[in-house]
Amino acid sequence: MVAGRYRLRSVLGSGSMGTVWSAYDEFLHRQVAVKEMKVPPGIPASQADELRERTLREARAIAVLSHPNVIILHDVAREDDQPFVVMELLPSRSLAHILRDHGPLTVGQAAAVGIAVASALEAAHSAGITHRDVKPGNVLVASDGRIKLTDFGIARNVSEATMTRTGIMLGSPAYIAPEVASGGAVTPAADLWGLGATLFAAVEGAPPYDADGDPLETVGKVVNGKVPQPKDGPLADVIGALMKKEPGQRITLREVRHRLYPLQTKTPLDLFGPELFRTPDGKKTSAQPDATDTQIIKTVLPEKNTAKAEKKAEASSSELAADPGPLPFLRPPTPPPASPTSGPPTVFVPAPRPARRSSTATAVLVAVAILLFLLAAGGGFALARAVGGQSLLPPDAAPRSTPNGVTDVPPPTLVQQSGDASYATGNGGQFGLQVPEGWQKFVAPHTTTKFGASTAVQYVSPDGRRSLRVERLEKYFAQYPDDGEYIAWLKQAYPANAFNLSEPSPSPGGKGTTLTYRLAEGGTLPESDRGGGTRVTFMNLVQAGTSLWLLSVTVPAEQENSGRQDVFDRVAGTLSVSD
Repeated sequence: MVAGRYRLRSVLGSGSMGTVWSAYDEFLHRQVAVKEMKVPPGIPASQADELRERTLREARAIAVLSHPNVIILHDVAREDDQPFVVMELLPSRSLAHILRDHGPLTVGQAAAVGIAVASALEAAHSAGITHRDVKPGNVLVASDGRIKLTDFGIARNVSEATMTRTGIMLGSPAYIAPEVASGGAVTPAADLWGLGATLFAAVEGAPPYDADGDPLETVGKVVNGKVPQPKDGPLADVIGALMKKEPGQRITLREVRHRLYPLQTKTPLDLFGPELFRTPDGKKTSAQPDATDTQIIKTVLPEKNTAKAEKKAEASSSELAADPGPLPFLRPPTPPPASPTSGPPTVFVPAPRPARRSSTATAVLVAVAILLFLLAAGGGFALARAVGGQSLLPPDAAPRSTPNGVTDVPPPTLVQQSGDASYATGNGGQFGLQVPEGWQKFVAPHTTTKFGASTAVQYVSPDGRRSLRVERLEKYFAQYPDDGEYIAWLKQAYPANAFNLSEPSPSPGGKGTTLTYRLAEGGTLPESDRGGGTRVTFMNLVQAGTSLWLLSVTVPAEQENSGRQDVFDRVAGTLSVSD
């Protein structure tokens, strides 16, 4: 029993951000859904309390949103200081489960989903609410034709609080907008990308990005990779217009609905037949976690910039008014401009004609104008360089050219860093190494079916094209005699035509093994092993106690030389671990 009123009956679904229960309201005698909120691991107790309170307050705020395509929020409640969100219980299946069991939707079905979700988002944006986690798992389809968007505001509000305080980014990597994945501001345009990605999955039967892969790799593809294109069809233009990397170039929700209406030839009741609400074996499905659940990726701000970044994030995040004050998105109406006929009549007085200037004065003014123009041009150049973060001085050295004619980037300056690659339930895992200055640090869980769960610590270059990764497979050598088992697993983890592994060699100094492999993202390795989306990875495998440590550097194929000489060779020797 929650809050002395809601009796939990069975689990409808569970993910990293919470568990949804089927429940019964003992007071109003009706079926409801109750979501038990989870606090992301690693958050201090004081910030966890703040997060719970913020969740409750903003849940009250979004309760004002009433729309036929939005799951209704009934109540928020506390039980043992934990927040529970009480919502409408809609007998339905998520779009993710329908796609999993029955494949892609028809044009009419996808159009109906797009119209419903766009309508829900349009109403939310008008109320000042951004969903932030639009994906098939949050779209519910009922057998009576109702299509509703759920989890409204919950993921968004949790993300704002944690991103501000602890550097945690929440979202589904396969559907997250590029600007959000790269740590930028979250605006309603992020929901436009999520809608486009959801429609992509609806017509293709699979997400636009790999939802089963490493979350950091998926996020990297979202930020730096090309935008996937759906197959030709009536919805291709709409999807392409929504999935623009530049938020300002995405079409409006109103335009989405205008384009999709002609494609929905039947009512949703006729489009979604009873066969879609059963598994292929004819049985009704039980609730299962969505394969694209919201994931937690912790971004670590550089120490010298942490206070400034947190202050900036706080300024961009709307603070909640004291409960029960006015809702944060309601503002007093702007008074209308005065009517031209109101008030005293306007009297126009002709201005006196200025006196004529002498020829000498005119020449002086022309000279001054030319001087001011030159100063403005120089100042404009300086201002543009400053705004773009560029130095006013010429570069210290020109980029270097390699023997094969490919330009490499200058060697970076290395700075000492420390990290923790221990898993949540493990011990040890602390390490130190030198990292290129200015590279952003990310921490995320990583799980493989063979080696289990681990923690990946990754450093990404400012342009997002190069990365340095440290990972520890705890108790590896308690099961396997050498690193050959990992190398064998690595060979079969990627398609043969997209992966090429060079012969392993001893690491410098005789400690561990060095690997070099090439991977073509989403394609086949070209004959030259250069270009075509190919990336090269250099990896050291080092034993420490019973753990296997993996240190790797990944760069575009055209930067292979500089990646090896200027980053990997310099960094690999600085790794020290405490196992």
